[in-house]
Amino acid sequence: MENTLLSEVLTFSKESVLADYRIIRLSRECSLLVRKEVFAGRAKFGIYGDGKELCQLALARAMQAGDYISGYYRDQTIVAAVGDMTWTQYFSQLYGHPDVEFDPHTGGRTMNNHHATRWLDKDGKWLDQTKLYNSIGGVSSTAGQMPRAVGVAYASKLYRQQSELQNISENFTRNGNEVCFSTIGDASTSEGMFLECVNAAGVLQIPLVMSVWDDGYGISVPSEYQTTKSSISKALAGYQRNEDEAGLEIFTVKAWDYVGLMETYQKAATLARDFHIPSLIHVEEVTQQQGHSASGSHERYKSAERLQFELDFDCNLKFREWVISEGFATEEELQEIDKEAVKEARRCQKAAWQAYADSVKPEREDALSLMYQAAAETQNGAEVKAIAEDLRKAVNPIHHENVVAVRKVLRALRFEESPAKQGLREWLAKTAELNFERFDSHQFSISDESPLKVQAVEPEYDGNSPSIDGREILNKNFDHLFTIDPRIFILGEDVGKIGDVNQTLAGLQEKHGELRITDTGIREMTIVGQGIGAAMRGLRPIIEIQYLDYILYPFATLSDDLACLQYRTAGGQKAPLIIRTRGHRLEGIWHSGSPMSVLLGGLRGVHLCVPRNMTQAAGMYNTLLNSDDPAIVIECLNGYRLKEKLPNNLHDMRVPLGVPEVIREGRDITIVTYGSMCRIVMEAARQLEEMDISVEVIDVQTLLPFDVSHKIVESIKKTNRVIFADEDMPGGGSAYMMQHVLDEQNAYRYLDSKPVCLAAVPHRPAYSSDGDYFSKPNAENVFDAAYAMMSEFNPQRFPKIY
Repeated sequence: MENTLLSEVLTFSKESVLADYRIIRLSRECSLLVRKEVFAGRAKFGIYGDGKELCQLALARAMQAGDYISGYYRDQTIVAAVGDMTWTQYFSQLYGHPDVEFDPHTGGRTMNNHHATRWLDKDGKWLDQTKLYNSIGGVSSTAGQMPRAVGVAYASKLYRQQSELQNISENFTRNGNEVCFSTIGDASTSEGMFLECVNAAGVLQIPLVMSVWDDGYGISVPSEYQTTKSSISKALAGYQRNEDEAGLEIFTVKAWDYVGLMETYQKAATLARDFHIPSLIHVEEVTQQQGHSASGSHERYKSAERLQFELDFDCNLKFREWVISEGFATEEELQEIDKEAVKEARRCQKAAWQAYADSVKPEREDALSLMYQAAAETQNGAEVKAIAEDLRKAVNPIHHENVVAVRKVLRALRFEESPAKQGLREWLAKTAELNFERFDSHQFSISDESPLKVQAVEPEYDGNSPSIDGREILNKNFDHLFTIDPRIFILGEDVGKIGDVNQTLAGLQEKHGELRITDTGIREMTIVGQGIGAAMRGLRPIIEIQYLDYILYPFATLSDDLACLQYRTAGGQKAPLIIRTRGHRLEGIWHSGSPMSVLLGGLRGVHLCVPRNMTQAAGMYNTLLNSDDPAIVIECLNGYRLKEKLPNNLHDMRVPLGVPEVIREGRDITIVTYGSMCRIVMEAARQLEEMDISVEVIDVQTLLPFDVSHKIVESIKKTNRVIFADEDMPGGGSAYMMQHVLDEQNAYRYLDSKPVCLAAVPHRPAYSSDGDYFSKPNAENVFDAAYAMMSEFNPQRFPKIY
């Protein structure tokens, strides 16, 4: 069957050929206009798909409704050809129009050629992906589009092979027949994440078709400095499948060969769709008529011979020659299409610019009216009028110019009051709300499934509640989750056969099967990618990073793709992935990490859960799997074999996000902490009680979000002293908590002593129990910090110890 399908000969009609010619000509004209608009000052930056029109068209023709494109920031012809973008929308994105009615892909939040099909309705609920040609939210980081492509294709495999998913798959699959097409520039195939994804695709045997656009350069660096043998297809030849071994199908084809491209993409799509065999298509001799981007000229680094090649082997020109030679059209017919393309591109550009300018105009006119009124009412009328005139004469109006002008006028009016001044204040407040929606909204879910809307369900115990290892609590909870929801699966290193390195999944693969609890190779980037892609398709993956220290391997994907997905698509896409890991105190440099400042700085858009024990962790998983935001749960490495009481309502527990818990009440000092530090702080509190110092201990439970109801400041109002304690390096997690409490909650008003941050020493922890003691805060450190605070307050009652 396979050979029969792949041997079919494509046929072409005049109608289809000329339709294709119209698309590539219009795409080229739009690319040319992008560069002009940047130089004219109406756009900040432009990147375009010239030279890649024909190969992208062939890819588009191989796509079917329900397929996916995990693309590159030049893939404009694909998206336009499948009808997922109009050219007016293309230019609206170029101008940064912050309205999804005009740029439905990103609401103006990314530069042009970053595509994202809207999967969510206005309430944040899933739409039917099977009816769409799906673009996955574009990223600029080279090769960053590859890991989630593995996951999107992997979801097709799960939907096809897991019969339990059939009842819930209506909006996401048609029996796993969907293909994920990914695209990448040749230079970016040198990135480790690309090579990891090639390997993962070959191992997993998933419907992934990877296209490499090979234009011979990575900006200015030629391929001989980039790729072994100067050819990615030759370099990866060992991955080629054969009769005895699974692998990839590897194709090579010229970027200007219309027939070859069409046949190649149809073959690759059939292999992927029908047999779940991945492919690599190496598209050679790609040209770039305008160079890399609007920020530079390729004449600086390409030889005269290469520049001539760019002209002679322009895919559009070659296609034009083929159309005429094969008798599909005359020169005159194609000239007419060329003229229409120029006219249509200009029409779309003008319409997009006019719509953008018109969107700025009403607020500008309101502001100008108030400014001129203020000029008539104030002694500083000349100054105010000059500001207004500068705004009125602005050539290319943008939103922030309005705000800047109004703020300047209000400064000029700072010593007097007038009706116009009050009007300007109201204008500024109203515009702040509008600009928040335009530029800052949708970092997290807005649906009724948001984890911030999950209500707390406290653990319940009775006299018969047994004390068991913390790992057993997680095991029982995971077992229940896998039983009740077939969408949930977990994958990672050692999670299956041995039940993970801490035995929290022991026996679950045998009970629920390998598709639900799946071992992977040591490849953190594509483990995360599998999770992101599957979460985009309605599944509920939990991916495991074995130790928190190793989260640095996939950090680029977590930060550039997952964390900002909802934001950069203006609420159009989501991926409710849970990353499960373990960290804090254990042994040595690579197995006791608490790099909270790294996570807090790089993963805004992902909830960060830091449970102090496994009961709390179980409650957090229950919360997150009943909601639709991504999150990281960091379990305590040294807590798996500590005894905890088994809650009677384990499976119903919910830990709310952003809600601290007071785990010890006190009157003298508030200590704010989380995770494994809770046990250390509690031990120090016990020792301080012997000195008649009463400590209130607060477990923040989550760092993102952090204390949404300002519970901590209420404790400080009582104690008037605070210590922030964690295991991050100085200036990290402890400083983050202090900033929130002192700056945002204004707790400084209630302090009688200097606030203290207690953190680890500024290096990774040394090995052994001594290394742990001397590298990270210990009970004695906490005791001394609290005692010193009380000694300063009352030295007679608490004399210095040292």
